[in-house]
Amino acid sequence: MENNKFALCIENKDCADLEKRKIYLILPDDDAEKEGYHRVVDESGEDYLYPQSYFVLISLPREAEEAIQVAKWNIGVDR
Repeated sequence: MENNKFALCIENKDCADLEKRKIYLILPDDDAEKEGYHRVVDESGEDYLYPQSYFVLISLPREAEEAIQVAKWNIGVDR
């Protein structure tokens, strides 16, 4: 579970598949990070690039990380 990055969505302008105030798992993508984007699995169930300015990186207790990861696996997001 270590090295997971989580972010709180604070903006969803023109992005119907992002919910403000929702926590998202940031998928590893070094190239996207360098260009100012985060790769996240949005409400469509697919992963897309969104501006980093739409998110605030957060730290979660281990139990919360595990609960989020289990929920992602249960809906078929195993990346």
